Amino acid sequence: MIGEIIGLHHWFDSAPGRYLLTWEQERYDELVADIFGYHALQLGMPGLQALRGNRMPHRWLALGAGQLPLMQSVGAPAAQLLAEPVALPFAQASLDLVAMPHTLELSADPHAALREVQRVLVPEGRVVISGLNPWSLWGLHQRRARLYQRCGGGGRLYLPDVELIAPGRLRDWLRLLDFELDSISFGCYRPAVTTERWLQRHGWMDGLGPRWWPILGAAYVMVAIKRVHGMRLLEPLWRKAPKSAAVKAQVARLH
Repeated sequence: MIGEIIGLHHWFDSAPGRYLLTWEQERYDELVADIFGYHALQLGMPGLQALRGNRMPHRWLALGAGQLPLMQSVGAPAAQLLAEPVALPFAQASLDLVAMPHTLELSADPHAALREVQRVLVPEGRVVISGLNPWSLWGLHQRRARLYQRCGGGGRLYLPDVELIAPGRLRDWLRLLDFELDSISFGCYRPAVTTERWLQRHGWMDGLGPRWWPILGAAYVMVAIKRVHGMRLLEPLWRKAPKSAAVKAQVARLH
């Protein structure tokens, strides 16, 4: 697993990796800006500042033991916590927001990681998850390379050697844990090329992709809300202030 973590982080230094990381950073900045609360946590990926656009007073970056050597190489802020996604040092229902940039792809047990996030989130809390889309042009290129390798053809992988989780599969996992899908964004529609020059030449595909083939983006960012059945949110007291009774006017009668 440590080798996969290092491989993914090194891949983000390549031309397609930087292209994808730029898109993801923009999405996180946009999606977390209007999520309010007090406590937010980012799990892994120090090269991406998932909580940069959020205004909660308490924000932490938690890294597993395998990611600590990468801190200096990516020039990221120092980690405040040493924790694995499957065992978070937080009480039940104590966090308002959890960001998981490629966390599930690098987890030995993604189901357990999601269950742990469900445990620490408050009711109506948000989780923001990003991942690589196996049904994109990049994902198809990856599957073809793996097929060549199994057949002895020596195919070269385009993406890091991690398990890609399809958006539909992730949506089913979240539904089983009583999460409700709030939004999903797809991006990075350019083909699986390796140089900055060829990526720039196909920049026009990012303009047409969301309209003509939206679910085939190389990456996705999903926002889900933790729902608790039978729970009723309390409204602020000022909304429940009793209305003043109407005062009856005294009418003098002439006899």
